[in-house]
Amino acid sequence: MARIVIASASDAAREHLSQLLVSSGFSIFRCCAAGSELRRTLNECEDGVVILMGPLPGCKPDELQWDYGEHIQILLIAKPAVLEGCEAPGIFRLALPASSQAVIGAVDMLSQLHQMRLPKRMGSEKQIVEEAKQLLMRRQSLTEPEAHRALQQYAMNHGIKMSEYAAQIVNKRE
Repeated sequence: MARIVIASASDAAREHLSQLLVSSGFSIFRCCAAGSELRRTLNECEDGVVILMGPLPGCKPDELQWDYGEHIQILLIAKPAVLEGCEAPGIFRLALPASSQAVIGAVDMLSQLHQMRLPKRMGSEKQIVEEAKQLLMRRQSLTEPEAHRALQQYAMNHGIKMSEYAAQIVNKRE
């Protein structure tokens, strides 16, 4: 299931949305109150579904889409005036007031879209990536998400598959 991040300047909105989604069977990765906190969270979790409730200090939805668009799905829930100011085509919009069913349906759809976009690794590829992550975690004292991100970043920057880079790391050990 996709990691779900809720972002809103309003404590009440974050709490209400979190309760709604948890009661509908979703798991919430984190709730954020500001743009800087949201960006730190996205750098940590690398991918997922972001639900923005209205304007968020220090974070424009368009910039978020441009910076993280290939790794996340964004649902912007806001008043029509706020939605009209959003130009990025990859952002799913839901106008307030929105029913609980509309929100749940939108999150479910975006979670499914997100899962379809994630690359599927074969068993041997998955094993080699896990082995490389373990090596990085031991050698560089990284957490699992940090090791995954390091593999991912290097592979993206050098235009190779993550499993190819992982194999290089594992083979250097031998």
